[in-house]
Amino acid sequence: MSDGEHTIADTRGKFVQVVEDGRKRNDVEWITGRILLSNKRLVMASNEGKKTIPVPKIQSIKTRQNVNEAIAQVSGYISIQHGRDVLLLSPADEEQFATELFRARLDQNVIMAKHPAVKGGVVQDTDWEKARIKVGEDAVELAISSGQFLEIELDDVGTVAETERTVMGNERSVLEAEHAIDGTSVKTYLSGGASDCSVLASLLRSGDQHVESDIDLGDDEREVLMALYSGVSPFEIPDFVGMDVEEIEAIFDALSERGVVEEVRTRREVGLKPRGRSIAGDVIADQ
Repeated sequence: MSDGEHTIADTRGKFVQVVEDGRKRNDVEWITGRILLSNKRLVMASNEGKKTIPVPKIQSIKTRQNVNEAIAQVSGYISIQHGRDVLLLSPADEEQFATELFRARLDQNVIMAKHPAVKGGVVQDTDWEKARIKVGEDAVELAISSGQFLEIELDDVGTVAETERTVMGNERSVLEAEHAIDGTSVKTYLSGGASDCSVLASLLRSGDQHVESDIDLGDDEREVLMALYSGVSPFEIPDFVGMDVEEIEAIFDALSERGVVEEVRTRREVGLKPRGRSIAGDVIADQ
């Protein structure tokens, strides 16, 4: 290995190239061999040869389950795009290897962050700042240049929108990640190179909390939902919306059954789940 290079993962598994030079291959057949990941390279070696991909050149990382018939020999795999090529990996511990791959690709990268860009549905007057990425086991951690530390838990990410915005005077790729802090919905904007944003978006979406927000709610349910979204304490909601405690508790029960809120502790304290924040965000956008 070269100076400064160290091994992160070394395992057995299967791999196959499904797109070569931008063209989909028809002769898809898994190859069994060794998969080695360092902080600089991803190497796939077998009796048929060896393929090496520089980690910084990886443009996309996606995890997949419930594969189609063409690759039904594995239960899950990791899809990697490198230039005009796409490869699939199925290592022994697919989930852990995916974490290590995201870590190798993103750790210590410096991006721009605007946090919070939106809080409780209200746009904030926040500046863009430099932030250094660290990939944890279940979270994306950001050390922001102003001294702020932000942890975005993957299973608490509601939506991730990919767009372009003006960042420090230039048009750049931007991720709008919705999550919660102290029970209040916030959006954090993250910006970097196109491939960095693509890989980071896949990581933020890996918590599988991205659910449909298209459900019918009554006026009272919407009012309660919006109060929670804005940061109103569950104990203060009866007075805030002008309803009886019993009515509010019945609404909490109905929303809980539909996967919109979850009980935080007894005495009817609830917090919005990612689905609930997504619905509330849609309501705000429609107003």
